[in-house]
Amino acid sequence: MALLACAFLPLFVTNLVDESGTPLSTGTATTAGHRPVAPPAVSDLASLPKATTFDVINEAPPDLQPSQAPTGHVVHPNRTIPVFSAPGKDAIAALPPTQITSDTWVPVIVEEPGWVQVLLPVRPNGATGWLSTQDDSLEHATSPYLITVERSSFQLSLHHGSRLIGRWTVGVGKPNAETPPGRTFVLASLIDPTQQFSPVILPLGTHSTSLETFGGGPGTTGIHGWPTPNVFGKPSSDGCIRVPADALRLLSTEVPLGTPVLIN
Repeated sequence: MALLACAFLPLFVTNLVDESGTPLSTGTATTAGHRPVAPPAVSDLASLPKATTFDVINEAPPDLQPSQAPTGHVVHPNRTIPVFSAPGKDAIAALPPTQITSDTWVPVIVEEPGWVQVLLPVRPNGATGWLSTQDDSLEHATSPYLITVERSSFQLSLHHGSRLIGRWTVGVGKPNAETPPGRTFVLASLIDPTQQFSPVILPLGTHSTSLETFGGGPGTTGIHGWPTPNVFGKPSSDGCIRVPADALRLLSTEVPLGTPVLIN
C-alpha cells in the first residue's frame, strides 16, 4: 500500500516525540537585522482553505531547493494560523494545530526577520508557505534527524546530525506509481487497526503523482512496514516506502514529527 486511505479510519497516535509530546529540543527562534514586515490582517481565517494532507493549495509558492536538507528547525502552531504567500503578502491557507490525529510540526526551509518559510503537507507536492513569528502562535523546536531515500539503490538512511544511525534496503514505488522525489517530512504517526501489513504507518507531507486518491484516502505517501521481505530492494509499492521491521521500529520511536525526509 502506497497511498494512505487509513486517514479516514479510527486512528491511534504512536509517539514520535519525547515524553513531553514535542520534538527533541525546543526554544524560541530569534532573528536579527531590519524591522520585520508585519503580517496583513486576516479578517476571516475560517474561510481560508486548510493546509492539510487532504487539501490542494495551488497558490502556494513551490519549493525552490527540493534537494537541500533543511536545518532541522521545525515549528508547531498552537492554534490555527494563516499561511501567507510571502512576508507581508496575502494569506492563502490556514494551518491547523493537528494533522490527522498528530500535532502539526512542519520544517522550516527559509528564515527571515519575523518570518519562516515552511513545507506544507498539501498538494501540489513541494508546496510551501510563510508563517509569521511575530506573536506567540508558534512553538519552535529542533530535530537532529534526517531521513534520506535513494530510489535507484532502494536505500533508506537515518542520520543524527553528521552520524549515520542506520541504512536499510527498502521497497519503493513501481514505475507507474513512483515514490515522489523532493524534500518532505514526517507528518504523522498512526495505527490503523483494520490492516495487518504494518504495526505503525508514518504519513509524509507528500502525495502520489499518479493517483489522486487511493482506497478512499487523499493519496498521501508514507513509510510503513511489510510482512514479507520479498518487497525490499525493488520497485514494489504504489508509491510508499516499505521498510523492514527494525527500521520501522527505530523510525517510529526515535524520530520526531516534522523531521525532514529527502527523496532522491
